[in-house]
Amino acid sequence: CQSEQQVLSSQLECVQSIKDGVLEEAKCTESDRVTLLPQQGSGAETQTQAALKLLQVETEPLYNKRDSEDLYVTNILYEKEVTKREVTGAEVTELVWKLCLAHSASYETAELFMTLVFELQHLSLEALRTLWQRSSFKCRDDWQPLIDALPSCATEACVVLMKDLITSGEVEEDKVEYFFWSFTFIPNPTSGMIESLAPLLKSPRASQSCFLGITTLVHRFCSAHSSCGVVPAVQSVMRTLGEFLGRNCTVQDSEHLSKMQLALKAIGNAGLAAAALAPALSSCAALRSHPMEIRLAAVHAFRRLPCS
Repeated sequence: CQSEQQVLSSQLECVQSIKDGVLEEAKCTESDRVTLLPQQGSGAETQTQAALKLLQVETEPLYNKRDSEDLYVTNILYEKEVTKREVTGAEVTELVWKLCLAHSASYETAELFMTLVFELQHLSLEALRTLWQRSSFKCRDDWQPLIDALPSCATEACVVLMKDLITSGEVEEDKVEYFFWSFTFIPNPTSGMIESLAPLLKSPRASQSCFLGITTLVHRFCSAHSSCGVVPAVQSVMRTLGEFLGRNCTVQDSEHLSKMQLALKAIGNAGLAAAALAPALSSCAALRSHPMEIRLAAVHAFRRLPCS
């Protein structure tokens, strides 16, 4: 067995000249040899030379030091300068009209939409309700700017308005789903948000996104409030979910089985708030007569509870 011959051999050699800590000159020579037929010595060789030479040193800084006082480190989230003036519903209504008239794929539309989101955050619930009455119209291509901006607003007033629109059936089903999924991204949920949304869990038409969106909101609230279990709004959500379980998760038919699985998943989603349901979950998991899907879902529901 013959040993393999090296097909490619390369060499790089650089000489650098440094004076007073500054690189003044650098010369590099790179040689690459490719051997096609080692026995006959045939092949190809290339040689590349590169030279860098310092031309001048800038003595002045590239920026004015006084300007650096205005610089600061922040994250990449959108910021909006805090405005001292009071935002009025009439101004926001006019903004929605401007959005409708602007070209859909323009920088102007993007800027107007961000302004709409930030201005919604300054409106009270009453002002938002009045705004909806005036601005619930559709623009070209059936676009409703207010519907798309509300989930990014993330204030308690905006959440209550979204709940009102869901309850009244004023928005289409896909937008309702959009609302529920947006709740999972609210950074600082309040008990008022949870209180307004809790009754939606009792609706016969409550979807998976409804259960998971609301309980994720509860989980985030409880992560910031250690004694969340005594908050009435949280208790209301968990009481409703507990009613789905009954005493030990007994199911009557396949439809009931699906609803039970969803309730167990939502309980697991809620995290610390589900501590009071631990005995019921244990019973659900322990009974061998239950379908395996229910027993597994009950075990998974413990996933965010502390081991104690």
